Amino acid sequence: MTKWSVPLISTTGDHLLVPADQVTRLFRQLAADWQGAADQDRTGLDPETLQVLAGVLTDLADRIDVECIAFASDPGA
Repeated sequence: MTKWSVPLISTTGDHLLVPADQVTRLFRQLAADWQGAADQDRTGLDPETLQVLAGVLTDLADRIDVECIAFASDPGA
């Protein structure tokens, strides 16, 4: 299990924000852990389901990255 801290940013509306790169790193690490568990069949869970879930998390991380790049690249932002 990997442990790491995530910086939180507090807003004036009492909301917390998490940097997108930290979220995508978390999703990719979870996906890699699930893929490794599925490959080694060490969880007792269905390996095919774990692989599908890992793929979903990886795709979500990719979409977040694309949206952030598009936002950062927009000269009007």
